[in-house]
Amino acid sequence: MFQNAARPPGRPRNFDEVDAVEKAAQIFRSKGYDGVTIDDLVAGMGVGRPSLYAIFGDKRTLFLRALRAYAEAKGALAAKALLSPRTLRDSLAAFLRHAVETATEKGSARGCLLVCVAPLVDDAEVRQFLQKAAEGAVALVESRFRDAITAGELPSDFPVAVRASQLIDLGRGLTMRAQMGMPRKTLLRDAEEAADLVLLPRPARA
Repeated sequence: MFQNAARPPGRPRNFDEVDAVEKAAQIFRSKGYDGVTIDDLVAGMGVGRPSLYAIFGDKRTLFLRALRAYAEAKGALAAKALLSPRTLRDSLAAFLRHAVETATEKGSARGCLLVCVAPLVDDAEVRQFLQKAAEGAVALVESRFRDAITAGELPSDFPVAVRASQLIDLGRGLTMRAQMGMPRKTLLRDAEEAADLVLLPRPARA
């Protein structure tokens, strides 16, 4: 039988990899993809240049990893806001408030890595990821609407697909306005009104 040769222990990492990726996401969120340099990442992540390349790869690879981690974390919180037991209207308002609160959180750049930074990156893999993320968000809202129909909160002919897309678009719009400097208080008020708009009855056909 072969025995594994004993290997000397590797040099322990003096940083938390998950935390480093979160910091990278904030750097990209603050400066945009093109505006970020390797020096920015080394300084902001607390990682030496050799470790950055060895563990995270080049800037593009790190951006994709940071984008996925950011989307997963934000998506989980958005889903929690939308799906927590409450009335449908309150669920939609909570979903939109979450978008505003995330885009205006203290200590971070205004806006969102998914909405305000990634769409400007000219990369096929990034575009594909964003498309799948958007489709997943719409599907989540559609599921919430269907649950509301089953529960009798909505009529059976409610335009589920159209209104789900509209809700996602409204969330993106609030996020973009946050990036432009609109006060959080104003955006939160508009989020409440947007939730009401999504639930307006379907117009009668002529």
